Amino acid sequence: MVSRRKKTVSEPPDKCPLTECLSVIGGAWTPNVIWYLSKRARRFTELKSDISGISAKMLTQRLRRLEMDGVVQRNVMPTSPPTVEYRLTSLGLELKPVIEAIAGVGHRIKEIRNKQK
Repeated sequence: MVSRRKKTVSEPPDKCPLTECLSVIGGAWTPNVIWYLSKRARRFTELKSDISGISAKMLTQRLRRLEMDGVVQRNVMPTSPPTVEYRLTSLGLELKPVIEAIAGVGHRIKEIRNKQK
């Protein structure tokens, strides 16, 4: 009789901190939004032009989700027409080193892949 292999790694518990963090930064385009907002506050059109390839609808969805998650703050300026500016909250600023670390690893992966060609 063949013995069953035991699991050596347990499944992460529900609401694991790693899962929670990745649910915030793991969406398509989300790291890009955080990256550009980490430099300075930006208006919607600035972000749209910074992140090539993102649609207005997708950028709106990402910004709304990040606002709900407490990562981005939306400020409506009292101008005519109204101007909206987005900036990272203190929680969002805590994600800056995470995004920078991911970008650093991405550069190393790119180098390795380019050498393999």
